[in-house]
Amino acid sequence: ETPYHRDNFIKLVSESFYDSLLFHRVIKDFMIQGGDPVSKGASSSAVLGSGGPGYTIPAEINPDLFHKKGALSAARTGDQMNPTRRSSGSQFYVVQGKVYTTAELDLYAQKMNTVFTAEQIKAYTTIGGTPFLDGQYTVFGEVVEGLDIVDKIAATEIGANDRPKSDIIILSMEIVK
Repeated sequence: ETPYHRDNFIKLVSESFYDSLLFHRVIKDFMIQGGDPVSKGASSSAVLGSGGPGYTIPAEINPDLFHKKGALSAARTGDQMNPTRRSSGSQFYVVQGKVYTTAELDLYAQKMNTVFTAEQIKAYTTIGGTPFLDGQYTVFGEVVEGLDIVDKIAATEIGANDRPKSDIIILSMEIVK
């Protein structure tokens, strides 16, 4: 459903682009973010999060793909600078999120002027996620194994700019079909 994002991610993984990069932004009960090439070997005082491969990708926001726990999504700059919601060419985040009550989801639905599907409600009230990101960012994949690792990364101690105090390095990535 997201061919530009899918093909780009597969290309970067096959080129070992992500090898030795950091999860440079971690927010418990929200998400873990990586993919900034500037993070490779960065000093502990380096401000990370603005690097990329030199291009962006057109938004492929699909209402059937939502921000449940484990969703793999493309990071991007904010709407003020990026009204078409183009995605970073390399930065991504994995949703950790939290579990919501139906009452909380009803409030978000009103605030967002949307209606959550039965599938979204089930996911957000059982495994959790970040419903407030739906319709804002491109979801293009899903972690199907290793959600406990996402939780461990999200629980790490962080410092300035939500950067982990101890580097969390992506050794390598592979696409499993």
